Amino acid sequence: MIDLGLTKLALIGAVALVVIGPEKLPKVARMAGTLYGRAQRYLHDVKTEVSREIEMEELRNLHKEVQETAQSFKSGVETMKSDVENSVSSHLNEVESAWHGEEAADKAHAAAIAAGSTVTATPDDIERKAREFRRKKLVKTSSIPAWYKNRNGSRQHVLSGAARVRKFRPGVKSNTSFF
Repeated sequence: MIDLGLTKLALIGAVALVVIGPEKLPKVARMAGTLYGRAQRYLHDVKTEVSREIEMEELRNLHKEVQETAQSFKSGVETMKSDVENSVSSHLNEVESAWHGEEAADKAHAAAIAAGSTVTATPDDIERKAREFRRKKLVKTSSIPAWYKNRNGSRQHVLSGAARVRKFRPGVKSNTSFF
């Protein structure tokens, strides 16, 4: 605001003492202090109001951007929905034609081959996959024999925290009782 140093304040005080006089100087100084305080509060209020307006403008811009993004996302979802519906309806038509007639299925199969997707599973493939699945499931669910666990050092019993501390504590290991 105003740059007032100690020397400037002393000079203003000396001039005021001479001009106003010693008996009215305290009242004038009190009134000048209250006016100065009011001016500071007024400036502070103006600054906060300006900063509040700036923040509100930023929030309005952000709200506008979010609405535009949401609208573009919504339109993207709508186009994706229509694409999926078209794809599902075309596949449904292929399945219905295959259900109703062998020659229609041959046409759909020829169209699938022309499109580049050849997904045909023979009974031998299905049996082989079933055998692999059962073998993998057996490996996952079978238990490990006790002799193998003992040989490789697997834990047989779970120790509590206190038992583990007692077992591995360095120092005296006496079998005597407390009592």
